[in-house]
Amino acid sequence: MTSESKYCKNCGALAKDLFCAHCGQRTSVNKVTLGDTFNDLTDNMFSLSAPLPLTLRRLVLNPGALFREYLSGKRKKYYSPISFFILSTLVYLFIRWAIDFDNYLEISAGTFEEQIDMELFSPARDYMFQNIKSLAFILVFTLAVFTKFFFSKKYTLAEYIAVSFYLNGFYSLFAALNLFYIQYVNPKIQYLAMVVMCVYFIYAMISFFRNQRLKVGLKSFMIYWLAYGTYVLIAINISYLIVMFEQL
Repeated sequence: MTSESKYCKNCGALAKDLFCAHCGQRTSVNKVTLGDTFNDLTDNMFSLSAPLPLTLRRLVLNPGALFREYLSGKRKKYYSPISFFILSTLVYLFIRWAIDFDNYLEISAGTFEEQIDMELFSPARDYMFQNIKSLAFILVFTLAVFTKFFFSKKYTLAEYIAVSFYLNGFYSLFAALNLFYIQYVNPKIQYLAMVVMCVYFIYAMISFFRNQRLKVGLKSFMIYWLAYGTYVLIAINISYLIVMFEQL
C-alpha cells in the first residue's frame, strides 16, 4: 500500500484516490462537522440510489448502530441526516395538506390558556401551530445542545446535531401518521407523538451508548423534556416577534 492509499471507512476497501472505487464515498472522511452534514444534502436529497430503506430499518430496529456507524465514517451507507430530516418534513407537510388537517386540533406546545394572557399571545400561538414544521429546526438544535451537555465527553456538538437530524426526521414521520389519528379518530389525543418520541429517544440513546442503561435512560428523559420545553419557549417567542412586526 502506498503512502497515499487509504482504507474506505464506509466499505473497508483499499482506496488510492479521493473517492473509493468500490462504493464511491470520499476517502477524506473524518469526524462529522457541520459542513459535512450540510454538504451531503445536495448529494443525497433526491438520489434514487440513496439507501433510505436501510436508514429507516436501522432507525426502527437499531438506531444506535446507525449513529455509531455514520459518525465513524460510514456516510455512503446511510441516507444523510439533514436530507432525511427535510424529506420527512416534506412528507409530514404533504400529508397535512392532503387530509386538510385542522391546525387547531394539534396542540404540541401545552395549554397556554391557563398560564398567559391569550389576548396577547393567541396570534403568536396560532402562527406557531400553522408553521410548526418550519420551526421544528429549532428542536434539532435544542436536542443536540442538551445531549452534548449531558454526554459532553462522548461526541462533538456537530456530531450530536447529525444524530438529532435523524431523530427529528423520525419524529416527523411518526407525527405525520399521528395526524390521521387526531383528524379522524380522537382529536383529544394531542400529545401522543410527543410522548412516543420521548420513549423512542430514550430507546435510541440507550442503543447508542450501550452501557449504564439506567443512567443513560434517566439522562435521556431529562434531555428530551428540557430540549422540548426550550424549543417551545423559543418557538413561541419567535412567533410572537414575527406577528408583532407584521402588525406594525
